[in-house]
This record gives sequence, C-alpha cells and structure tokens, in this order.
Amino acid sequence: MTHLTLDRRGVLALLGGIALAPLAHAQASAPAQPLDGPLRIIVGYAPGGATDRVARIVGDKLGPKLGVPVVIDNKTGAGGRLAAQQAKAVPAGQNVLMVANPAVMVVAPLVFKDNGYDPDRDFVPVSHVNDYEFALSVSTAVPVRELPHLLAWMRANPDKANVGVPATGSLPHFFGLMVGEKAKVRTQVIGYRGSAPLLTDLIGGQVPIAVDTLDVAIPQYQAGKVRILAMSGAKRSAFAPDVPTFKEAGLDLTALGWNAFFAPASMPRDKVARLAQAIREVMQDPETQRRFKESMMTPVVSTPEQTAAMLKAYRAQWAPVVQKSGYQP
Repeated sequence: MTHLTLDRRGVLALLGGIALAPLAHAQASAPAQPLDGPLRIIVGYAPGGATDRVARIVGDKLGPKLGVPVVIDNKTGAGGRLAAQQAKAVPAGQNVLMVANPAVMVVAPLVFKDNGYDPDRDFVPVSHVNDYEFALSVSTAVPVRELPHLLAWMRANPDKANVGVPATGSLPHFFGLMVGEKAKVRTQVIGYRGSAPLLTDLIGGQVPIAVDTLDVAIPQYQAGKVRILAMSGAKRSAFAPDVPTFKEAGLDLTALGWNAFFAPASMPRDKVARLAQAIREVMQDPETQRRFKESMMTPVVSTPEQTAAMLKAYRAQWAPVVQKSGYQP
C-alpha cells in the first residue's frame, strides 16, 4: 500500500483548493450581470421598415437577456446617415448600438464627399444578424420568361431596356448596374421614391424591368402580377424555391444585402464583447429565427470578427461598382 504524507502547508492548500472549487464553478456558470442601465438601439429609418423590424426582433429578446429595458430610437433622415452621425458621437458611458445596412456603412461613404462619419474609425462591428437577396422582375407585358431571353430582348430593344429601382443610390440601383455589366447590356436605371410606386409602374407596364429586394417582389410574384426571373443568392431562396439564382440562369453573379449591429468606437471593448455574445445567443434562439424568416429575411449567427470580415469582403465586391458608376447624390 502506498502512503501519501502531507505537511501542514500541504493539508491547508488541499483543503483550500477543495473549498474554492465550488465557488470557481459557480462563477464560471453564473449568468451575465445586468447591463449598467437601459440599452438604446438607434435605427436610421422609420418604424415598419426592414431595418426597424430587425432592431425590434432582436431587442425583444435582448432586453430580458441583459436585464435592462431596450429602447428603439428611430433617427430618420439622410438615408440613415443622420443616425450614424448621432451614434458616433455617443459618450463612452452610454449603452448605445446602431443597426445599419450597406447603404449606410458601404455606399454612403463612397458617394458623399462629407459623410459626417467614418465607418471604420467611428464604429466597431458587433454582430451581423441577417441577409436578404435581390430580385430581378419583369412586367407581364414583357414577352420573356427566362433571364437569357430578357438579356436578348434588352440588346434588341435598347431604347426600352429601362430598369426601375426603389431609389437612386440604393443597393438595388447598384445591383442593377452590376447585372448590366456582367451581362454586357447597357442599362438605363430609373429611380423611384420607394418600392410601392416602382411596383405599381411595373405591374402597369410603365417600366419593363425592376430590381428590388426579394421580400418586396414575392407577394406580387405569388399573385401572378409580375415575373421574377432570377434572385441574387448563392442558392435558391426558401421563400421562393421555384425562382432560379442568377448563376443557374446563366449569369455568374451573387450578391446579398444585410443588417448588422455596430457600437460607437467610444464603447469599452469588454462591453462590446458582452453585447456581441448576448446578440449571438439571441440569434441562436428558435423563436428569433422564426420571426426573421416570417419577415423573409435569413437569420445569421455571427461574431464581431466574422462581422468585420464580412464587411471587408462586401466592400471589395461593391466599391468598384459604385465608383465605376460615377454616381453623385
């Protein structure tokens, strides 16, 4: 038999370790402490829009998880830039996040000479939370049912090949240009004041082609009022499984829009990490995912590092298109 002998100090160390083990375990498994005050989520668009819906879906679950009230603050104006200008100036002690899309974090800094904020210097990526696709639709008056036929029709009818988009300078605007460049077809982009008037003119035949987000086009497509010839995801959308991707339709093109949470650069990094983890857990929740899908948006679970990498890759894809267009607000 082997005998283990301990001196007095060894016994005390052993007993101390045994006593501290449950405390260490309790600390490791304890829930996160409540945030030090309410959390304000700034949205640069009016209530009811896609970015606002994202903020509210996540905010509903984020408040109970952090143990604080969550307030959605809609700061409308200047296409979301006003919200970014206000969010960047928030003092370090305040709990503020901003939900933004590529129009604010990618396009605006490229086309406005005095943007009022720098997306890299003034903000820290927190969490990419959803993606959405673009759709190319045609009026039923256009005698085509497949994308290759549409491109042939556009080449044969350059004076009629007008592409409507919900707003000049919007992502659908630049995606329409991207399609034309890939297909080597000259496109005349016509900007509207929103998706509703664009769809009205598309259904009525006043504009033959439209590029908008897929969720906007699907209800009219399901009603048989327009035809969606292609959508921009890497694979077919679960929301419209019978619509081919651009790649399937013969055009080597994929593109997505997104929404992501950003923190002001003044926020302490430990708080950024804590908020990022909380949002990540919210996005893993089945009910949150269901609500995103009901809004025809694809939920994404992401880290700050993955969000930063996504943003970098996105700029690399879109910046050349925006700059080559020569677009000026």
